[in-house]
Amino acid sequence: MQPVNPNIVATFAPPVMEARRWLRGVDFPPDRPLINVSQAAPVEPPPEGLRRAIAEAALERSDAHLYGPVLGNPDLREAVAAEFSTAYGGRVDPEQVAITQGCNQAFCAAISTLAKAGDEVILPVPWYFNHKMWLDMQGIKARPLACGQDMLPDPGEAGKLIGPRSRAIVLVTPNNPSGAEYPAELVAGFFELAQRHGLALILDETYRDFDSRTGAPHDLLTRQGWEETVIQLYSFSKAYRLTGHRVGALIASRDRMSEIEKFLDTVAISTSQLGQIGALWGMRNLRGWLAGEREEILARRAATVRAISGLPGWRLKTAGAYFAWVEHPFGLSSAKLAPRMVAEIGVLALPGTMFLPQDDPLGTGHFRIAFANVDAAGIAELAERLGSFVG
Repeated sequence: MQPVNPNIVATFAPPVMEARRWLRGVDFPPDRPLINVSQAAPVEPPPEGLRRAIAEAALERSDAHLYGPVLGNPDLREAVAAEFSTAYGGRVDPEQVAITQGCNQAFCAAISTLAKAGDEVILPVPWYFNHKMWLDMQGIKARPLACGQDMLPDPGEAGKLIGPRSRAIVLVTPNNPSGAEYPAELVAGFFELAQRHGLALILDETYRDFDSRTGAPHDLLTRQGWEETVIQLYSFSKAYRLTGHRVGALIASRDRMSEIEKFLDTVAISTSQLGQIGALWGMRNLRGWLAGEREEILARRAATVRAISGLPGWRLKTAGAYFAWVEHPFGLSSAKLAPRMVAEIGVLALPGTMFLPQDDPLGTGHFRIAFANVDAAGIAELAERLGSFVG
């Protein structure tokens, strides 16, 4: 038998793919179609103008089919630097930006330049499962940081987890899976903690375009020497519906960029040219459209809060961006309830156990509801079905 990397074997299966297998053999009648709240990816294509820009580039630009610079096309790096400088009131230079094959790759690149097997990274729980999967594959220990009832982590508690092998703290805000939006002062507290201990603060802001707050969500990029501590991640997938094109961004120090370049050159060489062209066109032309998308997501968030809050026994902990973190009223684990919900009420949701360590009882009592792809009528129907479910 051929050898298999034990770190890969020990890594849990992709949760979304596992959940999709629950659909096999289940029929959904026309009067009760499946309500899928398991994944947060946009299901509609990009706006027509963006699609046309990609199509025209495919037909007319020979460079759209060639390798590009490993760290990304200069025009897109410049646009990202300008956008983040304006949005956060600080200064980001194009040389501090890398374009990646999606935000997941940005995270993998950041971790690969920070830690090796046996090192430790602090992850608030519930965590984004792909972050945990990558750490497991690399033999890096995830140190779980419990959140409070408001689903916010505490820098003081994080400080107790820091040891000689600690290399980074990871924050996702607005959060996946809980939807919690981390207050600016909380993010600042983690920055100061990481700075004192010489750690990196990885700030994943995949869903920043759908934050309910106005203005900058934190002031880290205005601080002197921010690049010595902060590594900021971003995704174009949610903003411009470019999930299939895989375009993300990473902001870090110039020194780290030389190490990021080594990683990217090895795993992808360069990010999709057509995806980068589409992302740049979106940044230049879709600001008003994106504002409308944000308003729609915020309306769906409000509808979800109203609907779930009115369900007897169910408790909505937090909601934001694409997600709600919901406590169910039943004695069984959410891992056992989730497949039953598919068959009995036509609802596909991810159990909380997919976002926490196996021995953490918090997971058994919760679900993540990804409401972004469900309109107001569908959210009302979702609540009605959850209310009819007998666990």
